[in-house]
Amino acid sequence: MFKNQPKGLIPAALANMGERFGFYIMMAILTLFISAKFGLSEKTTGYIYSVFYASIYVLALVGGIIADKTKNYKGTILIGIVLMAVGYLIIGIPTPTPVPNLPLYLVLTCFGLFVIAFGNGMFKGNLQALVGQMYDNPKYTSFRDAGFQIFYMFINIGAFFAPSIAIGVRNWWLKENGFDYDATLPELCHQYINEGTAMPAQAMENLTTLANQVSLNGSVTDMHAFAADYLNVFNHGFQYAFLAAIVAMLISLVIYIINKNKFPDPAAKKAAGQSVNKEEITMAAAEIRQRIYALFAVFGVVIFFWLAFHQNGYSLTYFARDYVDLSTINIDLGFTQIKGAEIFQSVNPFCVVFLTPFVMWIFGALHKKGKEPSIPMKIAIGMGIASLAYIFLLIFSLTLPSKVELSTMSIDQINAIRVTPWVIVGLYAILTVAELFISPLGISFVSKVAPPHMQGLMQGFWLAATAIGNSLLWIGGLLYMEVPIWACWLVFAVATAASMIVMLSMVRWLERVTK
Repeated sequence: MFKNQPKGLIPAALANMGERFGFYIMMAILTLFISAKFGLSEKTTGYIYSVFYASIYVLALVGGIIADKTKNYKGTILIGIVLMAVGYLIIGIPTPTPVPNLPLYLVLTCFGLFVIAFGNGMFKGNLQALVGQMYDNPKYTSFRDAGFQIFYMFINIGAFFAPSIAIGVRNWWLKENGFDYDATLPELCHQYINEGTAMPAQAMENLTTLANQVSLNGSVTDMHAFAADYLNVFNHGFQYAFLAAIVAMLISLVIYIINKNKFPDPAAKKAAGQSVNKEEITMAAAEIRQRIYALFAVFGVVIFFWLAFHQNGYSLTYFARDYVDLSTINIDLGFTQIKGAEIFQSVNPFCVVFLTPFVMWIFGALHKKGKEPSIPMKIAIGMGIASLAYIFLLIFSLTLPSKVELSTMSIDQINAIRVTPWVIVGLYAILTVAELFISPLGISFVSKVAPPHMQGLMQGFWLAATAIGNSLLWIGGLLYMEVPIWACWLVFAVATAASMIVMLSMVRWLERVTK
C-alpha cells in the first residue's frame, strides 16, 4: 500500500493528526458543550455550530490565498498550528457555570472558536496542497489517488482517539466531584435554574429521578444547589477536554518541524520554471477555464454531501443523546468511565482507518481489469451511498416520538423507546463509505485538475464549498426540533440522492476535463 509513495506523505499525515484530534473533539462535544454551558436550545446552538464549521472552511480560502501569494506554504501551515493551539486554550480555560454574564462568556467562547477556525484555515488546505505537489513529480503522478487515500486514513488515527479521551476527561472530572454522567441532565438543570418549581411536573419528576441517580454522595436535598454544581462540574470537564487538544497540536507541531524539509517548496519550483511562448499561454488559458468550470461544478455538488455528513456533530449527536440506549456503552477504567453520546464520533475515523485498505484494494482490482470508475463517478456513487445511510436511519426512526413529544414523557417511557446503539454505528459506517468515495478523492481531483499556479486557491475553494454546506447545518437542528424524526432524515436522503443524479449527468464532461 505504501510502495511507490513519496517520502513526505506519511510525515504530512502525522502532522495533520493533531488537527484531526482537535476537530473530532469539537465534533464530539461542541454542540453538547454550548447547550450545557449556556443553556441554549438545540436550534440556537445550531447557528453557532454552523457558523464555526463554515468559518473553518471559508478561512481555508483565505489561507490558500496567503500561501499562493507568498509562496510560503510551510510558514503559513506553521502559523496555523500555533493559532489552533491558542484557540483551544481560550475555550479550554475553566469558567463558572451558570455563567455570571452570558453575553461576555459567550463572546469569549466564540472568539476562541474563531481563532481555531482561522488557524485551521491557514493549515488545512495548504497542507493538502503540499501533498498534492508531491505528486507533480512524474515518478509519483500515477499514485496520486492512492496517496490521498493513505493520507486520509492516517490523519483519522488521531480522530479515532479524540472522542474517547474527551469523554474520559469529562467523566473523570464528574467522578472526582461526586457525580455520575447523564446526557439529559444539563438541559433539565438549566430549566430548573430558569423556572424553578414552575417547571412542568414531568420535567421536575425526571430531574429529581436523574439527580438522585447520578449523585454519588447520597440523595439530593437542595435541587438548586445540585443543578448549579452539576452544570459547573460537567462543563469544567468539557473544558479540560479542549485543553487535551493542545497536547495533540504540540505533537503535530514537533512532527511538522522535524519533517519540514521533506515537503516540496513551491517558491523554489516557481524559480526553476521555464518560460512559454504566446501560443502556449493562449492554449493554457483555454484549458485553465475548462478546469475551473469543472472544479466549481464538483464543488456545487459536494455542498449537499457536507450538509448531510456534518450532521454527525449536530442533529445526529442530539439523536444519540435523546433516542439511543447508552446504558449498554460503558467502559469502566476505574478512574473514569467511557460512556456518553459522544463516543459514536469514534465510529467514523475507525471506519476510515479500517475500510480504506479494502476500498483501495477494490479500486486496485478494478483498475487491473480496466473497470475502475473515474473520480467523478466515484463521487456520484458516494452521494448515493450517503442517501442510503439516511434511508437506513429513517427506517429505524419511523415509530419514534418527536422531540416535542419526548419532553412530555417519563424516564421509563423514554428508555422504552430508545433504539440500539448499533443503529447509529451502522449509520456512521455507511456514511464513512460515502466519505471515502468523496472526500479524499475529491481532494485528489482538485490537486489533479487545478491549474499549477492555483493549487492553494482551488484547495481553498474545495473547503469553501464545504463551508457552504456547513453554513446550512442549522437546518438539521430546525428539522430535528420541529418535524417527526423520520421526516428530518428524509430531507437529507432526498438532498444527497438529488446530488447524485446531478453528478451522474456531468460525469462524461468531467472525465474529459480530467484527461
